[in-house]
Amino acid sequence: MAADPPYLRIAGDIRRRIDSGELAPGDRVPSTRHITREWGVAMATATKALAALGQEGLVRAVPGVGTVVAEPVRAHHAVPGRALTRARIVRAAITLVDTEGFPALSMRRVATEFGVSTMALYRHVPNKGELVRLMSEEVFREEPTGPRPSGWRERLTLEARWLWQRYERHPWLARALAALTRPMASPHAMRYTERILSAVNGLGLTPDQMLHVHLSLLGYAQGIATAIELEAQARQDTGMTPEEWLASNEPRMEAIQITGAYPVLSTLFDRDGFDLELGTLFEFGLERILDGVEVLIEQPRRAAHRSSPGPGPRPSGPGPRPSTSDLHPSGP
Repeated sequence: MAADPPYLRIAGDIRRRIDSGELAPGDRVPSTRHITREWGVAMATATKALAALGQEGLVRAVPGVGTVVAEPVRAHHAVPGRALTRARIVRAAITLVDTEGFPALSMRRVATEFGVSTMALYRHVPNKGELVRLMSEEVFREEPTGPRPSGWRERLTLEARWLWQRYERHPWLARALAALTRPMASPHAMRYTERILSAVNGLGLTPDQMLHVHLSLLGYAQGIATAIELEAQARQDTGMTPEEWLASNEPRMEAIQITGAYPVLSTLFDRDGFDLELGTLFEFGLERILDGVEVLIEQPRRAAHRSSPGPGPRPSGPGPRPSTSDLHPSGP
């Protein structure tokens, strides 16, 4: 009989620690980095071991903490005061993925939050895809508060920052809205689109240009926001902060840089003071996009100015002087 693959043997060892009480609910289990050292395996093998335990429901990911032992699944019985409604299911799902990440979302997993069977959820939400749509719609329900600025640039800045805040609070949202070519029919999300289009309406842009401005801002914010979720997943998988990960890779980076193949890049990273912060990166790119929108808006005006005839040359010599009737025509 063939022996189990290494990742299953590792998962079995950690499972025994959980069953024996050595690792209690809420305790951190060995990180992928720790597993590679303790068992002498590759990072991919360590990741598969934790994934196997996750599929069994024995561990769960907690952003900013790592992988911990999961609480025992409750028996399927109704929880007093928590009758199933669509709104409660949606809020529970949002709380779940905010805490454990988008991969943790399943109809079965949400059902355990209420102590009911999965079939009970289907009476209110037909499938996972619809649940994700409802979750996204709920996130977009809240609108920017306070006075609205009057200028188009200030209005776009307000809306883009509002969207970025949604992504910061709900990192899974970038993945849920990733398909720009297949937008969801969601009234609250469409109100955000309406606010963006209203900000650039009446500025001389074509309908296609207005939609492209909206989609460029949306796609840019989504692209940067995916890094929030990826960082949470990387921290869970490796058990390292970004600073710890950079420190562990420093010898390899130095070995590459001393070859002299990247003179400009090496110069930039040799200096102190640069710290990649996603919010700062977002603001930098946002300003550059708005600079481009400003150029787009001003182009027709500049073109019209260039094509308008200027004053003609003054005559340089003596010539006939205009008559009074030429200067002040009185009619035919």
